[in-house]
Amino acid sequence: MADAKVVNHLATPRGRFPHAKRAGDFIYVSGTSSRRPDNSFAGVSVDEMGTTDLDIRAQTRAVIENMGEILASMGASLDDLVQVTAYLVNMNDFGGYNEVYGEFFDENGPTRTTVAVHQLPHPHLLIEIQAVAHRAL
Repeated sequence: MADAKVVNHLATPRGRFPHAKRAGDFIYVSGTSSRRPDNSFAGVSVDEMGTTDLDIRAQTRAVIENMGEILASMGASLDDLVQVTAYLVNMNDFGGYNEVYGEFFDENGPTRTTVAVHQLPHPHLLIEIQAVAHRAL
């Protein structure tokens, strides 16, 4: 059984793909960012002079919370994650990302790979995460 799902109350994917897809007991979560349904981004602020501040901690928290919402829509939770791949635009953000990640997961959580990428689909994005969960039907 393979069921794909777009979660209506989250940001619409920026292409023709689902937020997640179930294949048997596995749920594959598409790359998830801190983008909100109104196309703004968590972890982004602009001051009165137009200077943009990007916050890796706020973005990481929003990404993981968005993934939790996606998994909940599939009858699963963050506890069901077995594998995570995180994409950072700048490895100088690794410390802040790792700090927030540790608020959600420990050594009993999913396996993890973190890689640096040249860029993500929007210049305000510092992080994107894709994941695999296991939840028996």
